Amino acid sequence: MENKSPHIFTILQALFVTFLWSTSFVIIKLGLVEIPPITFAGLRYSLAFLCFLPVILYKRNYVEEIKNLNQVQWKKLILLGLVFYTFTQGAQFLGLSLLPSVTVSLMLNFTPIVVAVLGIFFLNEKPTPLQWIGTLLFIIGILVYFFPINLLENELLGLGIMFIGVLANAASAIIGRDINRNKNISPLVITFISMGIGAIILLAVGLSLNGLPSISFKNWLFLIWLAAINTAFAFTLWNLTLRNLTAMESSIINGTMLIQIAFLAWIFLGETISFQEGIGMLIAAIGALFVQLKKRKLKG
Repeated sequence: MENKSPHIFTILQALFVTFLWSTSFVIIKLGLVEIPPITFAGLRYSLAFLCFLPVILYKRNYVEEIKNLNQVQWKKLILLGLVFYTFTQGAQFLGLSLLPSVTVSLMLNFTPIVVAVLGIFFLNEKPTPLQWIGTLLFIIGILVYFFPINLLENELLGLGIMFIGVLANAASAIIGRDINRNKNISPLVITFISMGIGAIILLAVGLSLNGLPSISFKNWLFLIWLAAINTAFAFTLWNLTLRNLTAMESSIINGTMLIQIAFLAWIFLGETISFQEGIGMLIAAIGALFVQLKKRKLKG
């Protein structure tokens, strides 16, 4: 019983992180009424980058580590920043400006499928029968969710943007694994540099396209909360929980976000889900879970 209590506490911590991440979808939707999507994404991750700055400067070993990075490492970190933050997060914010929160969340669940396929070519990891079954289930779930297909023009554009975002998210997983498996750069330094690079590019693009928007006090609070709590704090806490959770536990907990987002969007945004859409979401979530569980086992 003594060992069980800390483990349950870790599970609750991980669930709390997924809840924070799920609220991000609602907060972003509310903020997009006033702030253009690319600028919003740039501001969020630029502020999160600044939250990590005191930690980096406080511990001299991080500063020394950054100074000692070689040219190849810098290139990989810059690429990760471009792909994971500029393209993936930019696409997510654009997608949320055009689509319901649940649809964006469902599309992001496609990422493990794409990673499994990309792994064949870039990591020499062949999908197992369970992964192929999961892929088939996910596709069936997507078809059930959208059937009959009757989308408006902006929804088609949103799905196209999210498809690019999913590809970028999957590519970032491959790049991130390539950087992390060498274990010669600490995770915090990887996050700090890649986030900083991606955020600065996002913010520069957003400001050049839309100029500096007039942001209300409420939306500044949203931005600070997203940066400090839902990004810096949540990512740190999630990494801590991964020390004690199994791959299966973390995958299942992460998979609850689809349900949490649907529930929060219903309460705060009035986004309703039909019975058919709910069934499609459930089938797709199970399929994505099958693929992700096996993929994480391979990572060992």
